Amino acid sequence: MTTGPTDRDRIQSLERGFAVLLAFDAERPNPTLAELASATDLSRPAVRRILLTLQHLGYVRGEAGRWSLTPRVLSIGQHYSASHAMIEIAQPHLMRLAEHTRESASLAALDGAEVVYVARVPVRRIMSINVSVGTRVPAHSTSMGRVLLAWEPAEVVDQVLAEHGLPASTEHTITDPARFRRALAETRARGWAIVAEELEIGLLSAAAPVRDQSGKVIAALASSTSSGRSSVAELREKVVPVLCETAGRISADFGHRATASGRTTGGHDGFF
Repeated sequence: MTTGPTDRDRIQSLERGFAVLLAFDAERPNPTLAELASATDLSRPAVRRILLTLQHLGYVRGEAGRWSLTPRVLSIGQHYSASHAMIEIAQPHLMRLAEHTRESASLAALDGAEVVYVARVPVRRIMSINVSVGTRVPAHSTSMGRVLLAWEPAEVVDQVLAEHGLPASTEHTITDPARFRRALAETRARGWAIVAEELEIGLLSAAAPVRDQSGKVIAALASSTSSGRSSVAELREKVVPVLCETAGRISADFGHRATASGRTTGGHDGFF
Protein backbone atom coordinates (compact mmCIF):
# COMPACT_ATOMS: atom_id res chain seq x y z
CA MET A 1 0.00 0.00 0.00
CA THR A 2 1.44 3.37 -1.03
CA THR A 3 1.05 6.55 0.94
CA GLY A 4 0.97 10.17 -0.16
CA PRO A 5 3.96 12.49 0.09
CA THR A 6 4.95 13.74 3.52
CA ASP A 7 6.56 17.02 4.49
CA ARG A 8 9.95 15.31 4.23
CA ASP A 9 9.26 14.45 0.58
CA ARG A 10 8.65 18.05 -0.45
CA ILE A 11 11.24 20.71 -1.31
CA GLN A 12 10.25 23.75 0.70
CA SER A 13 12.45 26.16 -1.24
CA LEU A 14 10.74 25.15 -4.49
CA GLU A 15 7.30 25.70 -2.91
CA ARG A 16 8.41 29.14 -1.76
CA GLY A 17 9.76 29.98 -5.20
CA PHE A 18 6.43 29.21 -6.82
CA ALA A 19 4.61 31.16 -4.10
CA VAL A 20 6.64 34.24 -5.01
CA LEU A 21 6.03 33.77 -8.74
CA LEU A 22 2.28 33.37 -8.20
CA ALA A 23 2.19 36.53 -6.07
CA PHE A 24 2.64 38.57 -9.25
CA ASP A 25 -0.90 39.26 -10.47
CA ALA A 26 -3.15 42.01 -11.77
CA GLU A 27 -3.12 43.73 -8.38
CA ARG A 28 0.65 43.39 -8.01
CA PRO A 29 2.22 43.61 -11.50
CA ASN A 30 5.29 45.45 -10.15
CA PRO A 31 5.49 44.70 -6.42
CA THR A 32 8.20 45.67 -4.01
CA LEU A 33 10.07 43.08 -1.98
CA ALA A 34 8.01 44.07 1.06
CA GLU A 35 4.74 43.60 -0.84
CA LEU A 36 5.81 40.14 -1.99
CA ALA A 37 6.83 39.20 1.54
CA SER A 38 3.41 40.29 2.81
CA ALA A 39 1.57 38.43 0.04
CA THR A 40 3.47 35.17 0.60
CA ASP A 41 3.92 35.33 4.40
CA LEU A 42 7.65 34.82 3.86
CA SER A 43 10.43 36.83 5.44
CA ARG A 44 12.03 39.61 3.45
CA PRO A 45 15.45 37.89 3.38
CA ALA A 46 13.84 34.71 2.04
CA VAL A 47 11.93 36.62 -0.65
CA ARG A 48 15.09 38.52 -1.59
CA ARG A 49 17.04 35.28 -2.12
CA ILE A 50 14.19 33.83 -4.20
CA LEU A 51 13.95 36.97 -6.35
CA LEU A 52 17.70 37.03 -6.96
CA THR A 53 17.59 33.36 -7.97
CA LEU A 54 14.65 33.96 -10.31
CA GLN A 55 16.44 36.99 -11.73
CA HIS A 56 19.53 34.87 -12.38
CA LEU A 57 17.33 32.35 -14.21
CA GLY A 58 15.71 35.13 -16.24
CA TYR A 59 12.16 34.91 -14.88
CA VAL A 60 12.02 38.28 -13.08
CA ARG A 61 13.73 41.64 -13.27
CA GLY A 62 14.23 44.31 -10.64
CA GLU A 63 14.32 48.06 -11.16
CA ALA A 64 14.04 50.97 -8.73
CA GLY A 65 13.02 48.71 -5.88
CA ARG A 66 10.21 47.02 -7.80
CA TRP A 67 10.06 43.64 -9.47
CA SER A 68 8.30 42.35 -12.57
CA LEU A 69 7.99 39.11 -14.47
CA THR A 70 9.85 38.68 -17.74
CA PRO A 71 8.48 37.05 -20.91
CA ARG A 72 10.46 33.93 -20.01
CA VAL A 73 7.68 32.87 -17.63
CA LEU A 74 5.54 32.24 -20.72
CA SER A 75 7.86 29.37 -21.62
CA ILE A 76 6.38 27.39 -18.73
CA GLY A 77 2.98 27.51 -20.39
CA GLN A 78 4.54 26.78 -23.77
CA HIS A 79 6.10 23.63 -22.39
CA TYR A 80 2.66 22.59 -21.14
CA SER A 81 1.16 23.19 -24.58
CA ALA A 82 3.97 21.35 -26.31
CA SER A 83 3.62 18.34 -24.02
CA HIS A 84 -0.18 18.13 -24.25
CA ALA A 85 -1.42 17.09 -27.67
CA MET A 86 -4.93 17.84 -26.43
CA ILE A 87 -4.56 21.51 -27.27
CA GLU A 88 -3.31 20.97 -30.80
CA ILE A 89 -5.93 18.31 -31.49
CA ALA A 90 -8.80 20.33 -30.02
CA GLN A 91 -8.06 23.68 -31.66
CA PRO A 92 -9.65 22.99 -35.09
CA HIS A 93 -12.70 21.53 -33.35
CA LEU A 94 -13.02 24.68 -31.25
CA MET A 95 -12.78 26.78 -34.39
CA ARG A 96 -15.61 24.87 -36.05
CA LEU A 97 -17.75 25.02 -32.90
CA ALA A 98 -17.26 28.78 -32.62
CA GLU A 99 -18.11 29.24 -36.31
CA HIS A 100 -21.26 27.13 -35.96
CA THR A 101 -22.55 28.81 -32.78
CA ARG A 102 -21.04 32.25 -33.42
CA GLU A 103 -20.08 32.22 -29.76
CA SER A 104 -16.87 31.62 -27.83
CA ALA A 105 -15.62 28.03 -27.52
CA SER A 106 -13.29 26.89 -24.76
CA LEU A 107 -11.49 23.81 -23.50
CA ALA A 108 -10.65 23.59 -19.81
CA ALA A 109 -9.07 21.16 -17.34
CA LEU A 110 -9.67 20.70 -13.62
CA ASP A 111 -7.05 21.92 -11.14
CA GLY A 112 -8.25 21.45 -7.60
CA ALA A 113 -11.34 23.59 -7.04
CA GLU A 114 -10.76 25.60 -10.21
CA VAL A 115 -10.94 25.05 -13.93
CA VAL A 116 -8.12 26.34 -16.11
CA TYR A 117 -8.66 27.42 -19.71
CA VAL A 118 -6.19 25.44 -21.84
CA ALA A 119 -7.54 26.45 -25.27
CA ARG A 120 -10.02 29.08 -26.39
CA VAL A 121 -11.51 30.61 -29.52
CA PRO A 122 -13.07 33.95 -28.53
CA VAL A 123 -15.82 35.45 -30.66
CA ARG A 124 -17.00 38.40 -28.62
CA ARG A 125 -16.44 39.64 -25.09
CA ILE A 126 -19.29 38.41 -22.91
CA MET A 127 -17.60 38.35 -19.50
CA SER A 128 -16.33 41.29 -17.50
CA ILE A 129 -13.22 39.30 -16.58
CA ASN A 130 -10.50 38.93 -19.19
CA VAL A 131 -10.65 35.31 -20.33
CA SER A 132 -7.63 33.81 -22.05
CA VAL A 133 -5.59 30.62 -21.95
CA GLY A 134 -4.45 30.15 -18.36
CA THR A 135 -7.43 31.97 -16.82
CA ARG A 136 -8.82 30.23 -13.74
CA VAL A 137 -12.44 30.29 -12.63
CA PRO A 138 -14.27 28.46 -9.82
CA ALA A 139 -15.27 24.94 -10.79
CA HIS A 140 -18.51 24.87 -8.80
CA SER A 141 -20.13 27.84 -10.55
CA THR A 142 -19.23 27.02 -14.17
CA SER A 143 -20.54 24.50 -16.69
CA MET A 144 -16.98 23.29 -17.34
CA GLY A 145 -16.39 22.65 -13.66
CA ARG A 146 -19.77 20.97 -13.30
CA VAL A 147 -18.81 18.53 -16.06
CA LEU A 148 -15.30 17.91 -14.75
CA LEU A 149 -16.41 17.29 -11.17
CA ALA A 150 -19.34 15.09 -12.20
CA TRP A 151 -17.00 12.27 -13.20
CA GLU A 152 -14.50 12.69 -10.38
CA PRO A 153 -14.38 10.18 -7.48
CA ALA A 154 -16.38 11.01 -4.36
CA GLU A 155 -13.29 11.86 -2.35
CA VAL A 156 -12.29 14.57 -4.83
CA VAL A 157 -15.68 16.27 -4.58
CA ASP A 158 -15.60 15.87 -0.79
CA GLN A 159 -12.21 17.57 -0.68
CA VAL A 160 -13.35 20.47 -2.86
CA LEU A 161 -16.39 21.04 -0.66
CA ALA A 162 -14.45 20.70 2.59
CA GLU A 163 -11.51 22.91 1.63
CA HIS A 164 -13.16 25.51 -0.60
CA GLY A 165 -16.90 25.37 -0.01
CA LEU A 166 -19.36 26.80 -2.51
CA PRO A 167 -18.91 30.58 -2.34
CA ALA A 168 -21.55 32.63 -4.12
CA SER A 169 -20.49 34.72 -7.10
CA THR A 170 -24.08 35.75 -7.83
CA GLU A 171 -27.51 35.20 -6.30
CA HIS A 172 -27.92 32.21 -8.64
CA THR A 173 -24.82 30.31 -7.50
CA ILE A 174 -25.57 26.92 -5.95
CA THR A 175 -24.21 27.12 -2.40
CA ASP A 176 -25.95 24.14 -0.78
CA PRO A 177 -23.77 20.97 -0.88
CA ALA A 178 -26.74 18.60 -1.24
CA ARG A 179 -28.16 20.59 -4.14
CA PHE A 180 -24.69 20.79 -5.71
CA ARG A 181 -24.28 17.02 -5.55
CA ARG A 182 -27.68 16.61 -7.21
CA ALA A 183 -26.53 18.96 -9.96
CA LEU A 184 -23.45 16.79 -10.50
CA ALA A 185 -25.63 13.67 -10.64
CA GLU A 186 -27.89 15.32 -13.22
CA THR A 187 -24.87 16.38 -15.27
CA ARG A 188 -23.51 12.85 -15.34
CA ALA A 189 -26.92 11.39 -16.21
CA ARG A 190 -27.41 13.81 -19.12
CA GLY A 191 -23.83 13.85 -20.30
CA TRP A 192 -23.65 17.67 -20.38
CA ALA A 193 -24.25 20.72 -18.20
CA ILE A 194 -25.79 24.16 -18.58
CA VAL A 195 -25.03 26.81 -15.97
CA ALA A 196 -26.92 30.11 -16.02
CA GLU A 197 -25.63 33.22 -14.30
CA GLU A 198 -23.89 31.39 -11.45
CA LEU A 199 -20.47 32.90 -12.14
CA GLU A 200 -21.59 36.24 -13.54
CA ILE A 201 -24.96 37.84 -14.19
CA GLY A 202 -25.85 37.53 -17.86
CA LEU A 203 -23.42 34.67 -18.56
CA LEU A 204 -24.81 31.39 -19.89
CA SER A 205 -22.68 28.40 -20.77
CA ALA A 206 -22.98 24.77 -21.76
CA ALA A 207 -20.27 22.13 -21.45
CA ALA A 208 -19.66 18.49 -22.37
CA PRO A 209 -16.92 16.05 -21.34
CA VAL A 210 -13.86 15.16 -23.41
CA ARG A 211 -12.44 11.68 -22.76
CA ASP A 212 -9.15 9.96 -23.42
CA GLN A 213 -8.59 6.46 -24.77
CA SER A 214 -9.39 4.85 -21.42
CA GLY A 215 -12.67 6.75 -21.12
CA LYS A 216 -11.46 9.08 -18.38
CA VAL A 217 -12.81 12.63 -18.55
CA ILE A 218 -9.75 14.80 -19.10
CA ALA A 219 -11.28 18.12 -20.17
CA ALA A 220 -14.52 19.99 -20.69
CA LEU A 221 -15.59 21.64 -23.92
CA ALA A 222 -17.77 24.71 -23.45
CA SER A 223 -19.75 27.23 -25.45
CA SER A 224 -20.57 30.54 -23.78
CA THR A 225 -23.06 33.27 -24.56
CA SER A 226 -25.08 35.97 -22.82
CA SER A 227 -28.68 36.08 -21.63
CA GLY A 228 -29.22 38.95 -24.03
CA ARG A 229 -28.35 36.76 -27.00
CA SER A 230 -29.76 33.41 -25.98
CA SER A 231 -31.62 31.47 -23.30
CA VAL A 232 -31.23 28.20 -21.43
CA ALA A 233 -33.88 26.64 -23.65
CA GLU A 234 -32.09 27.73 -26.81
CA LEU A 235 -28.77 26.44 -25.49
CA ARG A 236 -30.34 23.08 -24.74
CA GLU A 237 -32.04 22.82 -28.13
CA LYS A 238 -29.48 24.33 -30.50
CA VAL A 239 -26.06 24.27 -28.84
CA VAL A 240 -25.93 21.15 -26.67
CA PRO A 241 -26.30 18.67 -29.59
CA VAL A 242 -23.42 20.18 -31.59
CA LEU A 243 -21.40 20.66 -28.40
CA CYS A 244 -21.72 16.99 -27.46
CA GLU A 245 -20.96 15.95 -31.04
CA THR A 246 -17.83 18.09 -31.07
CA ALA A 247 -16.69 16.79 -27.68
CA GLY A 248 -17.19 13.27 -29.04
CA ARG A 249 -15.02 14.03 -32.05
CA ILE A 250 -12.24 15.39 -29.88
CA SER A 251 -12.52 12.30 -27.68
CA ALA A 252 -12.38 10.08 -30.77
CA ASP A 253 -9.18 11.83 -31.83
CA PHE A 254 -7.77 10.67 -28.52
CA GLY A 255 -8.74 7.08 -29.25
CA HIS A 256 -11.94 7.00 -27.23
CA ARG A 257 -14.65 4.73 -28.56
CA ALA A 258 -18.24 4.84 -27.30
CA THR A 259 -20.53 1.84 -27.34
CA ALA A 260 -23.75 1.73 -29.32
CA SER A 261 -25.55 3.11 -26.27
CA GLY A 262 -23.13 6.00 -26.12
CA ARG A 263 -21.43 4.77 -22.94
CA THR A 264 -17.68 4.87 -22.57
CA THR A 265 -15.56 1.81 -23.30
CA GLY A 266 -13.30 2.36 -20.31
CA GLY A 267 -12.50 4.52 -17.31
CA HIS A 268 -14.60 5.14 -14.24
CA ASP A 269 -18.08 6.59 -14.19
CA GLY A 270 -17.71 8.99 -11.30
CA PHE A 271 -19.16 8.54 -7.83
CA PHE A 272 -22.90 8.36 -8.55
